[in-house]
Order: sequence, then C-alpha cells, then structure tokens
Amino acid sequence: MDAVAHVKEPAAVRLAAPAAWDAEADDALVCRAVRAETHDVKTFVFAAREPRRFSHQPGQFLTFAFEIAGETVHRCYTISSAPTRPDTVAITVKRVPGGPVSNWLHDTVKPGSMVRAVGPMGDFSCFAHPAPKYLLLSGGSGVTPMMAMARTFHDLAEPRDVAFVHSARTPADIVFRDELERMAALDESFRFTAVCEGDGPGEAWGGFRGRLTLPMLELIAPDWRAREVFVCGPAPYMAAVKAMLAGAGFDMARHHEESFDFEALSVADTEAVEAAEAELDAAPTVRTFRVEFAKTKRAIDCPEDQTVLDVARKQGVRLPSSCSKGLCGTCKSKLISGTVAMTHAGGIRQREIDAGMALLCCSKPTSDLVVDR
Repeated sequence: MDAVAHVKEPAAVRLAAPAAWDAEADDALVCRAVRAETHDVKTFVFAAREPRRFSHQPGQFLTFAFEIAGETVHRCYTISSAPTRPDTVAITVKRVPGGPVSNWLHDTVKPGSMVRAVGPMGDFSCFAHPAPKYLLLSGGSGVTPMMAMARTFHDLAEPRDVAFVHSARTPADIVFRDELERMAALDESFRFTAVCEGDGPGEAWGGFRGRLTLPMLELIAPDWRAREVFVCGPAPYMAAVKAMLAGAGFDMARHHEESFDFEALSVADTEAVEAAEAELDAAPTVRTFRVEFAKTKRAIDCPEDQTVLDVARKQGVRLPSSCSKGLCGTCKSKLISGTVAMTHAGGIRQREIDAGMALLCCSKPTSDLVVDR
C-alpha cells in the first residue's frame, strides 16, 4: 500500500474546517502564496496554521507583529481579500524606498513563512454604510480596502451600482488592473475608471490624465452626489478629494475616508490598534525554524511546538508516513544538519539516532534543519 495514499488532500481539509480563526487562541499565520501585482506591489496570502475560516468586513485591517532584525515591529495592513473567500486572508503591500517593513516583506516573506497578527479591526467598510450606489475613490496603495469591497459585491452578485475610480502615477502602477477590468466586463453594474498622471513604460495612457478633478468625476459618474463615497489613499490625495467634494456641496455625512497614518486613525481604531499591539507583545513567543528538504529543494518554516511532518503536510510537502506516532518508522529520515526534540514509540533504534536519523512524525525542531528528502 502506498504509504501516503491515506493522506487527505490539504485543500479538502481546509475547506471542510468549520472553525473560525481566533487570534487569541493562535495568532500565527502561514504565508501560502506571494503574488506580484505590479513592479513594486505584492500580495501576501495567509492562512491559519490549523484549518480555520476568517471573518471580517471588507475594508477592515489586521495588526501584525513582524520580527525584523531581532526586533518586533508592528504594522497595520488593510485586508485586500474578500470575506466571501474565508479560508485565506491577504494583504497587498507596496515596496517603499527605505521602508523597513515593506522591503522586509518583499525580500523575506515567502510561502511557508510565518507571521503573527490580530484582528480584524476598523469601521471603514461598506457594510457599515449600506447603500444602493457606491463611489469608491482610491489613490496608490489606498486601492486595497476598495478592492475588498468590490470583490465582495462581485462574488455575492449583489445588485449594487459601484463606480470605482483609481488614481495612479502610470498605467504600470494600476494595482489589480486586469482583475478590475475583467470585473467591469462581466458586471454591467460595476464600472472601473483609472486616472493616470502620465504614460508608463511601453504604454501611452489614453484615459483620464492628471489628478482627479470635479469635471472628470462629472464625466465618470454624473450621479456621484447620489452615492455613498469611500476614499482611501495618501494624505494629500484624501485632503484634495475631501475639499473637492465639500466645495461642490456634497453631503459629507456620506463621505467616509481611511488613513494609513496611525496618528490620523479614529479614536476607536487607535485604541483597538494599541490593544492589539499589547496583545501581540504579551503573547508567548514561539520560535520558528527553517526546515529545508535537500532533494526536493523545498523549504518550510516550522514552529518549535509542532512536528516537522505535520507542518510539511500542511504546506504541501509530501513525505512518506504511516502511523504518525513514532512507531512504524516509515517517515525515518537523515538529518544533514540541525537538531530536533524527538519522542518516539520504538520506530527508531539508538544507533540510527546516533547516525543522525530522525522520525519526522514525532520530531520538533530545536534549530534550523536540513533533511535528506
């Protein structure tokens, strides 16, 4: 019998899990995928260590604790994925020149990497302000909460009239461009318009050019005064949009904005972030070690409180195994380097242990490992 034939498909296991993710019980998230959106923007897709479902409102954010150069650094990132796809949660990050966190994320975080987060938090969401018509205005990285909202309505096939206007430097800087244009082609109630300051490499921009203005908005969405308006982007962009709307006599009670500046957050959000950071700092730190498989050229990040086999399975690395109790010896492997804490049930002999062998089903890493698999 094939030693791995009884192993369930990991995707099926995740989809069958009814439990909700609870950061208080386990704040660790495992990176499942990294996707390049533009030349300097990446999306990082995370899942819980154990199969869990995420619940959030489109537009909310998570507070992360990243371990960078021996220090814990906190950052808030808006969730760019939709709650309609609850098995993973994603953030989309622009690389900022000299930015310690964005550069660390772009250069370091890969599938298998582990981070810590709590949340979701925030009241910047279309769910908090239901309306038949929406106007989503974003600039630069401010596209992320708008994308979560747009994706949610699209997935639910909600009969909502949504006008999405995104401002970017060049066509090459339009984040999610292909997806947004595809959504607009499929759904007549969803309209996407980009406004670019100039041409991009290899593409002369033929759409609206410059900065968003009231005459532009009148052409894009003539009924914009009848819409619930959400705005997100750099502080100068949001200030300009707010002044433009107020100057045109818009009912500012239907104007909602979100800031990436911690100091500009609402009192409620500021208090929530401070509580989240305290929660992350108070949580016991579980060390994570890098496990490399020499023959398959795969690598995973394995917490010290989990076995190598369990983590490898969850991250799609196929390894021979049978009993998973340290009894049969099927998962016996050579450790090229590193050490483990192993509690077996007789499936390995002392002379094999002395020769550097280990049972991966009952071995927890105590250092970085290289395994001959």
